[in-house]
Amino acid sequence: MKDILANLNKAFENRIRLGIMSVLMVNDWMEFNSLKELLETTDGNLASHIKALEEKKYILSKKKFIGRKPNTSYQATELGKRLFRQHLDALEDLIRNQ
Repeated sequence: MKDILANLNKAFENRIRLGIMSVLMVNDWMEFNSLKELLETTDGNLASHIKALEEKKYILSKKKFIGRKPNTSYQATELGKRLFRQHLDALEDLIRNQ
């Protein structure tokens, strides 16, 4: 059991981070406000989880302006995708071995 748990990635244990990565696995880019609405969270909560994933190089951000309003979009990196798939595989192993 301990070996199975060792394969889980702590960066993806939080439901918001799990949601961010899940959305970015199936979308090339996702805007901040779209993520916020989809995950039903606050600006501050989402921003802190995005920052944590960016620091680990699991996601990238792209900032631009639409008119005078800032717009930030996010994309999962190859590293982030690979490690998220490994995390999901570890979850599946955990479920199968119960």
